Amino acid sequence: MFGSMGITELVLILFIVLIIFGAGKLPQLGEGLGKAIKGFKKSVHEADAIELEASRQEEAQPGTMPSGVPPGPLHGAVPPTTGPVITEPPKV
Repeated sequence: MFGSMGITELVLILFIVLIIFGAGKLPQLGEGLGKAIKGFKKSVHEADAIELEASRQEEAQPGTMPSGVPPGPLHGAVPPTTGPVITEPPKV
């Protein structure tokens, strides 16, 4: 059922939880657990939707580079300078 856990182990865990929290708290614990699982699923679904939208926007823009390709000399990037940078205009 749950990997190597059988019915006996699940009943024992439920019994221990019942002893620790009491019968009155079990519905509240179940409700809180359900809300947490629902929120987690919602956030995962939203993250997938955001990634899908971003990939669609990258594909829709012509002339842009894919996000995994670094810019280089063949892609219009300027190579770094190795000498001193001259800031004054040349004298005529």
